[in-house]
Amino acid sequence: MHERVLVVEDNERNRKLVLAVLEVAGMSVEAVSTGQAALDRCAGGDLDVVLLDIQLSDLDGVEVLHQLRERAESARLPVVALTAFAMEGDEARFLAEGFDGYLTKPIDVRRFADQVREVLSDRVLS
Repeated sequence: MHERVLVVEDNERNRKLVLAVLEVAGMSVEAVSTGQAALDRCAGGDLDVVLLDIQLSDLDGVEVLHQLRERAESARLPVVALTAFAMEGDEARFLAEGFDGYLTKPIDVRRFADQVREVLSDRVLS
């Protein structure tokens, strides 16, 4: 499977690292740095998953998720919270908001691509 991934991350270092790890794993990866750019890109409907930072410079990641869910072309698109929020209860909070998965930063470069694929396989099986 050649997964098509959109990374939404406003920190340039984090964005480059995530892109590099996923590209090495054979995924087709695009990146944007704002919530609005993510909304614009997702309108195309040709993505397999979105990795969405929560703290963006323009829109909160939760707001971006809610807007994606309101649109027919992205309502069922898997969206994973990719966040530095890693306190007790954060994962449950983001999953309750409607995210399909939760990954924390800093990422574990050895496991990250497999974690993304797990989210996708869970969506296919459900």
